[in-house]
Formats: sequence, structure tokens, C-alpha cells
Amino acid sequence: MKINYIILLLLFSTNVLAQNITLSGTVKDSLNNPVSYANIIAKTKDISKNLKFSITDDEGFYKLQLTKGDTVNVRISYLGYKTVDFQFIALKSLKKDFILEQSSEQLEEVVIEMPVTVKGDTTTYKTDKFINGSERKLRNVLKKLPGIEVTKDGSVYVLGRKITKMLVDGKKFFGGNSKLAVNNIPANAIGDIEVIDNYNEVAFLKGLSDSDEMAMNIKLKKDKNRFTFGDVEIGKGNKDFYKTSANLFYYAPKININFIGNINNIGEQTMSFKDYLSFSGGVNAVFKGNFDFRGGDFSQFMDNRDVLTSTQKFGALNITKTASSKLDISGYIILSDSDTSNFVEDLNEYRTFIEERTNRTNAQNLLGIANLNLEYTPNTKEKWYARTQIKRSNNANNNTLASSVSNITNAITTDRRLVATYANQNIEWHKRKSDNHTFSAVINYVFDTNDRNTSWATENQILEGLIPTDNSQDLTRIFQERNTQRQNFDGVFKHYWEINNSNHIYTTVGNKLLIEDFFTEDLQLLDNGSENNFASDGFNNDLDFRLNDAFVGLHYKFRAGIFTLKQGAFLHNYNWKVDQQTQVHNNKWVILPDFLAKIEFNKSKKIEFNYNLKTTFSEASRFANQFYLQSYNSVFRGNENLENNLFHSLNARYSRFSLL
Repeated sequence: MKINYIILLLLFSTNVLAQNITLSGTVKDSLNNPVSYANIIAKTKDISKNLKFSITDDEGFYKLQLTKGDTVNVRISYLGYKTVDFQFIALKSLKKDFILEQSSEQLEEVVIEMPVTVKGDTTTYKTDKFINGSERKLRNVLKKLPGIEVTKDGSVYVLGRKITKMLVDGKKFFGGNSKLAVNNIPANAIGDIEVIDNYNEVAFLKGLSDSDEMAMNIKLKKDKNRFTFGDVEIGKGNKDFYKTSANLFYYAPKININFIGNINNIGEQTMSFKDYLSFSGGVNAVFKGNFDFRGGDFSQFMDNRDVLTSTQKFGALNITKTASSKLDISGYIILSDSDTSNFVEDLNEYRTFIEERTNRTNAQNLLGIANLNLEYTPNTKEKWYARTQIKRSNNANNNTLASSVSNITNAITTDRRLVATYANQNIEWHKRKSDNHTFSAVINYVFDTNDRNTSWATENQILEGLIPTDNSQDLTRIFQERNTQRQNFDGVFKHYWEINNSNHIYTTVGNKLLIEDFFTEDLQLLDNGSENNFASDGFNNDLDFRLNDAFVGLHYKFRAGIFTLKQGAFLHNYNWKVDQQTQVHNNKWVILPDFLAKIEFNKSKKIEFNYNLKTTFSEASRFANQFYLQSYNSVFRGNENLENNLFHSLNARYSRFSLL
């Protein structure tokens, strides 16, 4: 019987594989030269089926996967050449080469609607060539475009590279967040879609920044001067489950307003840890490597897995206003309120015993983010930016962990409270003084504070011999207050000297000052209401950490044929002081070389090598010379004599543009 099943399965698999056939070959001109980026479009007589599409590579090669038995009309087109049509019935795989002849008509009289066009760093998709009207959101449209992938969490990848900025009509959508865009922009409002490689929002910096950012620009349909669109969903299920969402968009020539709202209790997470990171602020790509935006330390409560119950409330408002021909104002407000409970049950089998473990968590997270951006363009060769971002979070987390071995149960309850505030203000200036000299500067300030209270309660002894608890109490209750405050004052100035098209010299001068305070107090709450403070046993910290980084950098970039090389180094003077019961003061010079090499074989194929020697300093808590609790089973003490660490970073990347 098993053999019959296997044979049936093999026959079925063979039948499935045989449903598709391949049409492949080359496209060349009349001189037998390969035609790169020619569009190959296959339409079937059945209009309900989507068209198949390919684009030729550098050797003029193409390949199409077609459904067996379809009658297919294949059209080959390329700007400046006559269109070629070929019709056949897809009965078996076929190799077919095409020759394109140059068009004798005037260029302005030739109109060819190509589904995908490649011009420099910009790839444009004509979405109406790929969709059939059944799509609801941007996510559904993107999934039908060749070379584009949309992940479950809302990230977008083009030919394996992640989209780092999402734009709508050239303006950032909620700061460039892809998840909010793909899950909320209605499909019927979408026109063309542009993918922009080496993206930089300042046009005259594009050839100077060596940016690895990739942006996607959603161009809305222009059938109306101003219009409103969106949708509202209301759902009700059994056991009182519900979901309500609203996505409303208003677009006019000088103002855009977007509102997104969601309320549900079905476990649909509206604000994840990755989403939070995408709203961490930042500066232009030309300052990459000079700044590290942490964006606060209160995102730890946002990663909820194994959800038992969940209530999510989310609201976001984004406004973009063209105040004048020189000034654009944009901003957004995001509010997220979640209440979740998690339950995990484990059975752990060891050699001599079996452990039954349960872990129950209740979490309440309230998060608000406000962002305001001013973009001032006095002329085509100068740009100013002023950015302000404020975050506020109030989080509560209660966890009960119980472990049972041989009918003996040990349990511990952990209660955490966190109030965090983060503010970032920066001002950027970019100026193209002449064809040979360009300047960029930024002043940046960050204020980041975290007030954390944690308590542990158990009837059993914990960390015996490590913490000075009074074990005569009926209930062991440990309380910790842990506060951190960081301030950053940064300034960076860059000069780009373009000696000629092949030789550039870049100079950087800057200074970064970090002031960080770290405070901890650990104690035991006794049954009679008094306190057993752990200070006399080497606990409790009150630390002031200051780090000043003055640096200068010099880089030389040159191009020779298909090669682009950039080499140079930064010279840093690190001056840091740790002030607690004792004082430690150090000064150190560090040279950090870096090297970039690109080999561009053609417009679609290149190799890139990138080497950096990098250095980092630990946060203030790692310098603390007194003990403090990290969890119910962990005690930590830092080292006030820590210095910076050095590490090498070497990356190699090969990319090839192909929609075969």
C-alpha cells in the first residue's frame, strides 16, 4: 500500500512541475550587440491572468516562466528601438532570440510604456502593468513586482537589499517607516513606484556620501488635484474578540495628512521592537560613522511573545506642509498603549530529576513619540534642517516564575516599573559653495533618562552568600532603584574638495561630549516595615562618567575606470573621567583607518569591499565599582579602569541587478 501511495505522489509531483514551461533567449541589436534592460512582456489571451515579465541582463539574456497550454503574446521593447511581437502556444520550453532594429521615428513621437525602467540609480515600476485590481494595500502591490519581497514584519527588500526609507511623493512617510506604509496605504491610490539606490535627501551630496541607503518612493495617482482616501474596518468575533482599524489620507498640493489607528484584542501587535528602532532619529548619511543613535533604553518591554491575552491601542498622525517655496514643515505623533499577558509552561527532564516550570507575565506599556522637522532651502545649492524628537514611556511589568521539582515548589515574583524620557535636537547645514567645494555641518544634542524600580519577592533564599539578606523573614523582599541619565553634545564639520571628477579629498573635524550619571540602591524590605540597606556590604552606586572625543579625519577618493577607491583615517583624542568613591582620569590617542573599494563591472554588477578599525567605550554602568543586582539570580560589579575596545570590521558585498 505504501508503494502505491509513493508512486501516486511522484506522478502528482511530476504533473505539477510540468505545468510550467520556460521561454528564454537573448535580445541583440542589428550589429549583434546585446541590449541590456530590454523589457520582455508576456500576455495571455485570458485577461484574468497577470502578465509575466522579465528584463534582459548585461549579456542581453532573458527568461520567462509561462503556464503550459496558454496562448501567449510576447512583446520586446526598448527605448529607441522598434517593438517586436511574438505569439506562440506554450506547449514546451523554447529558446528564442530576438533582434531589435533602431527606430527611424523622431524620439518625441515614440511612446513605449515599459513596465520597468532603469535610469542611473533609479528603477521605476509601472504598477498598472502588474496588478489586476484585487489588491487592497501597498503590501499586495509590492508582492507582484519582480525583484521585490515584503516580509511578515513589514520590511521591504529589493533584490535582497533592505529599503531604509519609505517616501510618498518624495516626502518621508512617518519618518520613512516601511511597516506603516505597506500595511496601510491603499492600493487604488498607488501610481508608479521608484526604487532609489545610494539615496541621499540632499541632491548635491549624492555623489559624496557613499551612502548604502535604499529608498522607495510611492508616487500617488495624479488624476485629481486634491483627494481623500482610506478605509475603516470593524470586526467582531467570538469570545468578545474585536478589531477596529482606520487609515485615512488627505493629499493636496501643499499639505498631506495621514492618520492610522488600530484597536484590537486579538494579539495583533501594533508597535514592535523593530518598529521602535525605526523611530530612533538620526542625521544625514554623510555623518554616518560619527553618531550612534540609541534612542532610549525602554524598548525592552515591547517584545511580547507567547501571548495569552492582548489589548492593543495605536494611533499615529503624520502631517507634511509646504509653507513656502523654500520651507517645508513635517511632523508626526505616535501613541501606543498595550496590555498583554504571557504564559509559558515547560517540562525539563534532567538526568536525576524532572522540573516543571511556569512563567507568567503581565505587561502594560504606554509609549508616545513626537517628531518635528523643518527643511529650509534658500537656493538649489544650500540646505538647512532642524529636527526635534521627543519620546516618553511609562511601563509596568509583573512576572511570576515557579519551578517544581519532586513536589517542592520555588517561586519568585519580579515587579518592574520604568519611566523613560528621550529628547533629541539637531541642526544640519549643507552648502555647495562651488563645483569644487561642498560643506556640511551638524550640531546635535541628546537627553536620555531612565528611572527604573524593581522588586523581587520569594519565600526562598536567593543569591545566598552574595547579598546580605536577613533570612529570618517570612518573605524575602528585595527592592532596587536604578537611574541613568545621559547627555550628548556633538558637533561635526565636513569639507568635500572635488579636485576633478576622479579625485576627491574629504576633511572632517568634530567633537563629541558624553555626560552620564548612574545611580543604584539595593535593599531588603523587612516584615516590620524597616529596611536592610546593602550599602555596608559593597552595594549602591553613585557614578559620574564623562567622555570627550575630539577627532579629525582625512580621506582621499579616486576613480579609475571601473575602480573606485577611498582610503583615510580618523585621529581621535579620548579624554574620560570616572568619578565615584574614587576618581579615574585617562587620556588616549587612537588612529582608526578605513578603506573602501568598489569595482563596477557595468551598471548592474559590482563588488564592494569595506574595512574599518572601530572603537567603542562601555556605558557608565560598566565602570561602577560597587555591586548591584541585575536580576534575581545575578549580581554585577564593573571595573573603573576599563578602557576602549578595538575591533576590525571587514565586509564584502557583491550585487547584480537582474529581474530574470
